[in-house]
Amino acid sequence: MAEYDRLVGGMRVTIDPTLCVSFGDCIEVAPEAFRLDSEGVVEFVTPELVDPERLLRACRECPVDALSVWDGDGRQLVP
Repeated sequence: MAEYDRLVGGMRVTIDPTLCVSFGDCIEVAPEAFRLDSEGVVEFVTPELVDPERLLRACRECPVDALSVWDGDGRQLVP
């Protein structure tokens, strides 16, 4: 079973697999963080290895808002 929620650098990054439509924009920005699984849904690779600003940029690139990010205080940063 895929993992859709991860803590990375004090941020909570969440993937909504029901929204992902395989555009791959996030992967273009941060291929170390994301990849498409066998069903074409984005999944985590090693987002903790990506600079936090680039990780945020990768999540913002999703045109269907399948990626969400919250800071340590619970404020939503993306989308």
